[in-house]
Amino acid sequence: MTNVNYKELKKNGFMQQIQTDNFSMRLKSVGGHLTAAQLQTIQEVAEKYGNGTVHLTSRQGVEIPFIKLADIETVIDYLHKNDMEVGACGPRVRTITACHGNSICRCGLINTAEVAQELDIRYGGKELPHKFKMGVTGCPNNCLKAEQNDIGIKGALKPLWLEDKCCFCGLCAAACPGKAITVDKSAKTLTLDEEKCINCGKCNKVCPTSAWTGEQGFLLSFGGLYGNRITVGKHLLPIILSQEILYKAVDTALNFFAKNANKGERFANTLNRVGWEKLEKDLQQIL
Repeated sequence: MTNVNYKELKKNGFMQQIQTDNFSMRLKSVGGHLTAAQLQTIQEVAEKYGNGTVHLTSRQGVEIPFIKLADIETVIDYLHKNDMEVGACGPRVRTITACHGNSICRCGLINTAEVAQELDIRYGGKELPHKFKMGVTGCPNNCLKAEQNDIGIKGALKPLWLEDKCCFCGLCAAACPGKAITVDKSAKTLTLDEEKCINCGKCNKVCPTSAWTGEQGFLLSFGGLYGNRITVGKHLLPIILSQEILYKAVDTALNFFAKNANKGERFANTLNRVGWEKLEKDLQQIL
């Protein structure tokens, strides 16, 4: 390879090491999901073209270090033949992270793998003024730390109590982490303080008589940032109860960022400079 564009290589997943003409290659994964066959391919590439080791990144990715400059095109071709790709770096939408969600985890309220795949289809690798990170977590236990992402998506439940089914046992009140439920067993009364409710759905899960039900949805946070500057993402919308509105909200945020950000400026810094209320106004129009 001649006239090497190292900036372009980094943008496309090959990061220079301190060792001359050696690169750590980032692989594409969505929601931390890899098949056994893909893991075998990773092993083969690491052993044949690297130094036999791999690195697991903080965002559920895999990097293979010690890829030689002369082997890059061969490695890319080998990955394509084995249903794998190099991951995105640079000023674009990065790897979509996700926890197990309700397809595996007992606490999960949404299908995180499905949402992560759809986010990747719609936005994966999208060019933007700076890098942009999205994470999907299945419930308010928040294993994926949603608020540390530029956009965080959290599974949530909007609870509904059915009085005629309630036996007033108090299990829901005992399980509620926000102490939003109060049960008086002798008077057979129950109250829900919606301001304290964190929409975790634990009342629904522990109820022995199905007196708690509700609608599953999504809580979004915007402008999270984690690194040498830390910002906790803000919740600018109520629970979103449809995937159609979910993706409209993501569209709105990405369009806002693309329109208003300076080159090399993260989403949180754009919002601090331009004004959070402007994004909130745009988001309200989709409801």
